[in-house]
Amino acid sequence: MSGTTTQSVPTVPLRSWWGWGWEHAHPDDAECEAMGALLPGTLARPLPVPRVADLDVGAPAVRPPASLAPLISADPADRAAHAMGKAYRDVARALRGRPGRVPDLVAYPTDERKVADLLDWAGTHRVAVVPFGGGSSVVGGVEYRGDRHRAVLSLDLTRMNRVLEVDSEGRAARIQAGTLGPSLEDQLRPHGLTLRHFPQSFEFSTLGGWLATRAGGHYATGRTHIDDFVQALRVVTPAGTSESWRLPASGAGPSPDRMFLGSEGALGIITEAWVRLQARPVHKASAALAFEDFGAALGAVRALAQTDLAPANCRLLDSGEAALSGASRDGSAVLVLGFESADAPVDARLASAVDLARSHGGRRAPSEGGAPGDGAVRAWRSAFLRMPYLRDGLARMGAVAETFETAATWDRVPALIEDVRRTVGEAAREISGHPATVNCRLTHVYPDGSAPYFTVLAAGRPGDEVAFWDELKAVAGEVLHRHRATITHHHAVGRDHRPGYDLQRPEPFALALTAAKRALDPRGILNPGVLVD
Repeated sequence: MSGTTTQSVPTVPLRSWWGWGWEHAHPDDAECEAMGALLPGTLARPLPVPRVADLDVGAPAVRPPASLAPLISADPADRAAHAMGKAYRDVARALRGRPGRVPDLVAYPTDERKVADLLDWAGTHRVAVVPFGGGSSVVGGVEYRGDRHRAVLSLDLTRMNRVLEVDSEGRAARIQAGTLGPSLEDQLRPHGLTLRHFPQSFEFSTLGGWLATRAGGHYATGRTHIDDFVQALRVVTPAGTSESWRLPASGAGPSPDRMFLGSEGALGIITEAWVRLQARPVHKASAALAFEDFGAALGAVRALAQTDLAPANCRLLDSGEAALSGASRDGSAVLVLGFESADAPVDARLASAVDLARSHGGRRAPSEGGAPGDGAVRAWRSAFLRMPYLRDGLARMGAVAETFETAATWDRVPALIEDVRRTVGEAAREISGHPATVNCRLTHVYPDGSAPYFTVLAAGRPGDEVAFWDELKAVAGEVLHRHRATITHHHAVGRDHRPGYDLQRPEPFALALTAAKRALDPRGILNPGVLVD
């Protein structure tokens, strides 16, 4: 799965409406067939790339008032591109021409006042409002499922995309929520500052999306979630606008920001935020270590997480994941380490981390023309960015190729990983009738636990790939619940994780969340079905 055949890059790259990222970056038919040949039971030929023209989009059920019409599109292509996120089940539905309920309208507000006007209109006319940043949700967070609303409005915030204010002295910035990752960094670069929050979806996701889903980012230790960077929020709700004070810290009761972080648009629309910045790193160093025994590698990672070395990258790939990414060819697990700093060289910290890993049985990964381990590090980075496109190529071959993630305390992690591999793998083989693979990597690590991230590969059931994945997802959720592991570490709840989230949260908290929903969204128009009914 390491091929890189793609279409030529157009002068103006186009986003794919049905799959991940850019249209031109998707594997062509020949590469899809080559990948399918590695997975027994897949289709002989790839499914055709879906076209919006082949969808039964239908006419909008409502018309906007003249005052809002300039902000709104009813174009079938816009509506189709806002119908789903980018999970495997979304891609599989699009390939079969079954995108679900397509929004009736797509709104592109340019300021906070327009957001409030759109919410007022939607509440009056029983229109569901589904916030949409970059559309990279992989948990059903940006689609409408149900029939209780007259119409559906997708609220696309990407025209609210500016860094409004920079406090260089306090190293913070006020940024509009619709700002995509690359644009955010481009606007901060002249100030010598960076947010340095890089989820895998960085290129195709927004600040508001990160905040609304409590996204996990670049750092594998320490500041792993966007929560850690938030100073203050502005949120527009049907009940009014909430603006928290910009403070370095506060002990004044429950934090108002915490109510909206992770609320996924169910309580309000995040329109801007003050976020903490840092100087851009100039000192970087990385290495990869191979382990014959995955259990020993887990011990090394736990020991690293409990030191004060604070690696920026500390990704442990099991043997299957290492082979899939090209980081290992000898069946070993691979630990990818990275350090960075704006202030001082990091070579000594890297050397200490390598020594610690060696004391647990690690060895420097083979070199491929450079310093030891350079080849494994480069292979992992390349695969990390390329994998979503390859997933879509496998989906065109009728395969199930998807991921899910969790987090648990260290005392539960080894048994959890083993149970997921065994139980989900057996279920995939039974449902598919063909061999299946379940790989694991650790994406984030903490002194008290870690975040295992699983990849499932199996031949699907032609025409029934979504039901196949839903069955596997249910099995995975049962395993996670059995081990008291969270239903999601950084992918959010959306609609796909609601069953697991309902089991995980305490009942008094569920009552409080439901009351907050009723108070802030009395007509129930904001992202219905997410977090609460």
